[in-house]
Amino acid sequence: MVQYLLAFAVVFFISLALMPFVARLAHRFDFTDKPTERKKHNLPIPLTGGLVMFVAFSVGFFMFAIGFDTSLLFIFGGAAMIVLVGLVDDYSKTKEREFPVWPRLLVHFAAAAVAFAGNVRFTGFFNFFTGYYIYLPVGLQFALTVLWIMGLVTVFNFMDGLDGLSGLLALVAGSTFFIVAIYMNQPESAFLSLILVAAICGFLRFNLPPAKVYMGDSGAYLLGYMLAAISLQGAFKQATVVSLAIPMLAMGVPIFDGVLVVVRRLLARKPAHVADSTNITHLHFRLMKSGMKPGRAVAIIFLLSLCLNVASVILMLMF
Repeated sequence: MVQYLLAFAVVFFISLALMPFVARLAHRFDFTDKPTERKKHNLPIPLTGGLVMFVAFSVGFFMFAIGFDTSLLFIFGGAAMIVLVGLVDDYSKTKEREFPVWPRLLVHFAAAAVAFAGNVRFTGFFNFFTGYYIYLPVGLQFALTVLWIMGLVTVFNFMDGLDGLSGLLALVAGSTFFIVAIYMNQPESAFLSLILVAAICGFLRFNLPPAKVYMGDSGAYLLGYMLAAISLQGAFKQATVVSLAIPMLAMGVPIFDGVLVVVRRLLARKPAHVADSTNITHLHFRLMKSGMKPGRAVAIIFLLSLCLNVASVILMLMF
């Protein structure tokens, strides 16, 4: 437990200390999100939260997690790829340009493939009736793994629409994964979850309303990728009905919201990846359109996610 506390403290203070320093550099080099008709903030906001979280996470990774399993290096490699393409995406936005979707998706696919190559994958499930483990064909394992990782990267990016929202959802999911990993005696997943949570905590000090720093696409991609990888490395390894349900509940809000929005956009014959101003939009925007203030919308969605995460832990303890 001392190691866990030390890991959390180191990563948290690195994230907390670097955030304002890198934000000042962002202002100096104009790496900021400018106000527009869609973006209602009054002043340019640094897009460096994701970069700082990744730096803090990297220090914690190489100090506390690297010695467990070589598969963790593949996870880290994929995370670096995800953050890099996110920074390129963010840079394009600072110049009021849109980074093409297909190169971005190609990198997301490659990062998922790297994780799969490191045996971070969904391999199969236990047959409840026979008690035997059923291994899926490798091709299906690959498809499900890539779909899971790319899907979570996308939905966490979708949820990054209000100050603090995506970070809070990732914080509660990461905390749940830490508890699950401790319960299942999976120290590698526990350390990955803990250092991710610590990096998020340092970031949220500057991202809760009113935000002084944004995570940018680099941060949203990092959170989605790492939570997907941790679930594959940890809870999904058990491959029981309960262990499969835990990540689904822990990330139920962004998953349900993202799937619903994509389906609605496709049915309306609109591009699934392009934001719009119609009613085919996300839960947080729908709450705001009903007259709710942004801070209250964030609080309600966070409490909903917290309830689902508590339910996942109770489910684990019961079975």
